[in-house]
Amino acid sequence: MANLPPSHYPDIGQLGEDLVAQWLQSTGWIILHRRFSCRWGEIDIIAQYDATGGVGGAGKGLFTQDSILIFVEVKTRSSGNWDAGGRSAITPQKQAKLWRTAEIFLAQYPEKADYPCRFDVAIVYCQRISKNLTGAKVSQEALATSSVAGYNLKLQEYIPAAFDCSIGNGDG
Repeated sequence: MANLPPSHYPDIGQLGEDLVAQWLQSTGWIILHRRFSCRWGEIDIIAQYDATGGVGGAGKGLFTQDSILIFVEVKTRSSGNWDAGGRSAITPQKQAKLWRTAEIFLAQYPEKADYPCRFDVAIVYCQRISKNLTGAKVSQEALATSSVAGYNLKLQEYIPAAFDCSIGNGDG
């Protein structure tokens, strides 16, 4: 029997991004964009936090000293992956692409250009749900979990300011 075309399989990368976006929202972040793309690349999640507005999204578009933007790279991997759960995939070249893509975002949304910004990485573990699996399985604690489309997903690690890039805001 022939293999099904890729369109018949769920996009585990998108499932991982969904989990991270839901977790960020549950901790007070406002999701501004998902899969923002330009000629330089793609940023999985762009979110804003406004500490003075509290949870609920007050301050949309309003800059306060406690507002921050994050550019989140989500790495969703299954067992037996070759790149340390996705950490090894954040090469200096990938960081440069994320940096340039973030600059394009800020150019397109100049009202956000003065916000402090950082680059975060989320590591999601994905496991296919086995129909033969019975009983409880002991596993490492997760920040968030989800079961969808035949997969168990776990947000294993969230790394704020994952690499040393900060977006300059001009001459001030």
